[in-house]
Amino acid sequence: MDRIQTLEMFVAVADRGSFSAAARALRVSPPAVTRGIGALEHRLGVSLFHRSTRAVSLTDDGAAFLPRARRILADIQDAERQVSGARSEPRGQFYVTAPVMFGRLHVLPVIGTMLEQHEQLDIRMMLVDRNVRIVEEGIDVAVRIGKLADSSLLAVPIGFVRQKLVASPAYLAKHGHPDEPSDLTRHRTIGTTGPRAVGEWRLDQEPVKLRPRLLLNTVDSAIAAAEAGMGIANLLSYQVEESIRQGKLIEVMGSAKPKLLPINLLFEGARRSLPATRIFIDGMKSRAADQGLTRSHDPQKV
Repeated sequence: MDRIQTLEMFVAVADRGSFSAAARALRVSPPAVTRGIGALEHRLGVSLFHRSTRAVSLTDDGAAFLPRARRILADIQDAERQVSGARSEPRGQFYVTAPVMFGRLHVLPVIGTMLEQHEQLDIRMMLVDRNVRIVEEGIDVAVRIGKLADSSLLAVPIGFVRQKLVASPAYLAKHGHPDEPSDLTRHRTIGTTGPRAVGEWRLDQEPVKLRPRLLLNTVDSAIAAAEAGMGIANLLSYQVEESIRQGKLIEVMGSAKPKLLPINLLFEGARRSLPATRIFIDGMKSRAADQGLTRSHDPQKV
């Protein structure tokens, strides 16, 4: 059996957790998928899946092989598109990752427009508050907020967000408003894990070392805790905009000017010429402008 075909079968089974579901997606028979996976395992000399009557799951070898298989298939697809001249109309699968709330608020509308306008395009979207390994996991474009690490990847800046310190009206009525960065050490603070988890909050370039009384692993839960009066949270402007508008949260120490955090679209150089990448970048630039994310001089609009 063709090596590329067996790789496609492997990825399809891994994504769907089922040989029969993979067969339906690939429009082949279940026995063909079984034979294909068997041939691939024989060629590699390892077992790629744990099989039972109820479920199929990746072995450690399968999990390690999956991102490489994705990248091989993506590279072949890219090469075919370039050679065939299919450079204007996006088609095939486009894989995007973004922070959870930013993705829901700002990336998903762009994705929806792309799906509506391009019938031959399928999109896979991973919303997660951690930095995904772009090359290893076959990501086409990643949305990143904050300072970028040095790498060979290309970055397109599309806008900015700001850090905002917020608390509920009830909390502030009971504990008072902090006036100076040093006042924060006397308040209950709420922190989050993930890329922005730090041991200090920086305001007007002045670092304040804090030990959060409450540490949560999702932004949504941190917002809910702040709204419930559990303390002062350090979040990003787009994350708390709606809660501030509704009066559930109040920004504190707004006179302090935290530095802007850039929003970038990150991708491999080989992905730059793909139609879907170009359309996504244009769509995200337009979305950022429409939502005020490019207005670095107006913090209320970011």
